[in-house]
Amino acid sequence: MIKIYPSILAADFLNLSQEIEKVSEEADGIHLDIMDGVFVPNITFGFPIVESIRKKFKDIYLDAHLMIVEPDKYLEEFSKFVSSITVHYEAVVHLHRTILKIKELGCEAGVTLNPHTPVSLLEEILPYVDKVLIMSVNPGFTGQHFIESTYEKVRKLRKISDEKGLNVEIMVDGGVNKQNIGLLHQSGVNTFIIGASVFYSENPSQEIIELKRVAEDFE
Repeated sequence: MIKIYPSILAADFLNLSQEIEKVSEEADGIHLDIMDGVFVPNITFGFPIVESIRKKFKDIYLDAHLMIVEPDKYLEEFSKFVSSITVHYEAVVHLHRTILKIKELGCEAGVTLNPHTPVSLLEEILPYVDKVLIMSVNPGFTGQHFIESTYEKVRKLRKISDEKGLNVEIMVDGGVNKQNIGLLHQSGVNTFIIGASVFYSENPSQEIIELKRVAEDFE
């Protein structure tokens, strides 16, 4: 199943509610990029925005991507509002403990890898996670160019997952568009985090439909 989670990092924050409404029918969820200005060179938003989104959109799947140092301090508060929490391999000391804590709080749990981090480091933790998010750009800003080596990285991860008999959701975030979504899906990606290509289009909802159609052509 192909899923698309539009990233509101590319949305118009002065009209955030309307922006989410534009994509809510076709999107499989909404991606929340939480940045602290320390782990990544940008600051986005925190609990007040996330809480407001949940109050307005009570049933939508909210996927929180924590690009912050010491994410364990904030898991409980985020779990009140979101459906899924993904933490960076590079930001967590005791990843197994963190993943179990996220699940105890009632959320799906995922781990994110920066472009330089090899997927082989996930072999031991893979049976415990629901999803793996592969960054196909360096985290911090929307609208960056896609890193071509991502295809092979995804293939390696899919092979490890399949060999272990796991059904791990593989996600990609960064520079995804109609030119690369098909090959990414063919390589093993289930879920696509897409910001600029969706929210910068004239018709965001229709763009999601078209992106899925392109990916399906590679099945």
